Amino acid sequence: MIRFLFCFVCIIFIEANLFAQPKKIDSLNHYAVSIYKQSPQEAVKILNQALRLAQDGMYIPEIAKTKNNLGIVQRDLGALELAMSLSKEAFEASPDSLVRASAQNNLGVINRKLGNYEDALENYIYADRIYEKMGLEKEQATVNNNIGMVYSMLQMNEKAVEYHEKALTFFKKIADKKGISEAKNNIAIIHASEGRFEEALLYFKQSFAIEKSLDDKKGMAESVNNIGGAYYYLGRIDSAVHYFKKSAMIEKSIGNFSGVSASYNNIVQVLLDKNELNEIEVYLDSAYQFARQSQTAEDIEMSLLNYSDYYAAKKEIGPSFEYYKKYVAFKDSVLGKSNMETLQEMEVKYDTEKKQNEILQQRAQLAEKEMEVRRKNTFIFGSLGLVLVLGLLGYLLYNQQKLKNHQLQKESELKTALAKIETQNKLQEQRLRISRDLHDNIGAQLTFIISSIDNLKFGFTDIGEKLGNKLSAISVFTSQTIYELRDTIWAMNKERITFEDLQARIANFIEQAKNASENTEFSFNIEESVDETHVFSSVEGMNIYRIIQEAVNNSLKYALADEIEVNISKEGEQYQIEIADNGKGFNLETIDMGNGLNNMKKRAREIDGTLEVQTSKNGTSILLRLAKPFTEG
Repeated sequence: MIRFLFCFVCIIFIEANLFAQPKKIDSLNHYAVSIYKQSPQEAVKILNQALRLAQDGMYIPEIAKTKNNLGIVQRDLGALELAMSLSKEAFEASPDSLVRASAQNNLGVINRKLGNYEDALENYIYADRIYEKMGLEKEQATVNNNIGMVYSMLQMNEKAVEYHEKALTFFKKIADKKGISEAKNNIAIIHASEGRFEEALLYFKQSFAIEKSLDDKKGMAESVNNIGGAYYYLGRIDSAVHYFKKSAMIEKSIGNFSGVSASYNNIVQVLLDKNELNEIEVYLDSAYQFARQSQTAEDIEMSLLNYSDYYAAKKEIGPSFEYYKKYVAFKDSVLGKSNMETLQEMEVKYDTEKKQNEILQQRAQLAEKEMEVRRKNTFIFGSLGLVLVLGLLGYLLYNQQKLKNHQLQKESELKTALAKIETQNKLQEQRLRISRDLHDNIGAQLTFIISSIDNLKFGFTDIGEKLGNKLSAISVFTSQTIYELRDTIWAMNKERITFEDLQARIANFIEQAKNASENTEFSFNIEESVDETHVFSSVEGMNIYRIIQEAVNNSLKYALADEIEVNISKEGEQYQIEIADNGKGFNLETIDMGNGLNNMKKRAREIDGTLEVQTSKNGTSILLRLAKPFTEG
């Protein structure tokens, strides 16, 4: 009796222990996930403890879950290869759909960081299918946010914003502050890449406020770094350096090497702009070492490009060109991993599968309804006789044919829409490839020409004044060609340009003109009646910008003006743009029109506009009237 009682107690103890261990492992995982944003190193220790317990007890689900959580933390710490290995093992071993989806999402983030964009999109789509099937809105939002980041890296900004807006809608619906912050931050990055820096700065600051309220050091570091970037492009250099250094300090405190590299690269760019070359080398070497340690593709790219610019600033053309070749080779190797056409086909295939599943579900529902109708009709047929049976059969056949025709029409519309999307994507890919070739090949060659001319001037002390002036003129002309090439690339990358885009471009050009002519006052005025949401084609936007650019340059070169105004107003449904100065003017009847005025008039005609020139000894006014309003967005 005593022996039996002892065995019974042992069985109870063993069963209690079997249930207790998985529960303890789960608690350790939960605690590590809750603290890893504030203290990732401590989270790693706790997760390793949980993994040892799970492996000792051979608890397969807990092993997979813990490995995936370790993969997420190691990813944020910059250990990308280790993180990828852990999440792959978790995906292959776990029987839990949620863990498998989380592992695929983490693999997507890692592949995106490594430049494997096709693999990243495939990971995200796999995870999204599971989350959508289970109705998990927060997880769907996270995946949509990540897909948007892939398109952003490929410079497909419209697609990127579309997915970030979807994510933001989900996050707001479930009141997820962290998710709202990340979506706002991603949208702000796209605004910044398109030159809308004030709008981007507002979004970055909103994101930082949320991260600070959550005490999320990783999120705070990213937001602070982005704020610094916005200040840099707005010309507020001291504020930019302050925020970049603050970001690097936070990233170091949590051991995120990729974040430290990004912050140091940003500081290098600011110092290059200020031409403070003595301070650069320490930050430059550190940025490159941290980038290689974290194996983050975009950070390595930026470090190589910064090395090239640094040596170019020091007039050391050989090392500069060597680093530029390394940068181009590395970038091509990364882009070679991702086939844009394949990405588009994957997304279309995913959307098509969803549509086909919906159609199959509709067919099943229709089949059930038809069976129900037939059962009812059978009862009626028996009651009313053969004549009524024939009438109802005819009605059913007509209904079936009508439904079939309607379904065929829907399928045809779907195929047409998919073909249109594929064509648009191919056109966008062609435009991006051409602009990238212009930037990487022609831009690099022009930069090399400028550096070579400058070296000729400094290397040969006995160059005559006439030849020296000629070389300076060639250098200035080549620099102007680079600026015009950048403007052309800007226009090529957009199918449509908003009035807000054009306004930012004009403001940037006027700011450059101010720096080049300190004795001239500029003013740029826009009436409140002008609608900033108006859109127009890239050809229209580029011609308007070139007319303003040509008119301002003429005022600076020939009119000897000390005041130049650019005024944009709206008269009825039409727009008019005036460029006026207080210079010495010229005689329209005797002066040679030259290429300048003729080019402006030609550009005005191309966009169905007119150009009016009024001049006197008190100044000149050039008025561009548009014969029709811009296309509405």
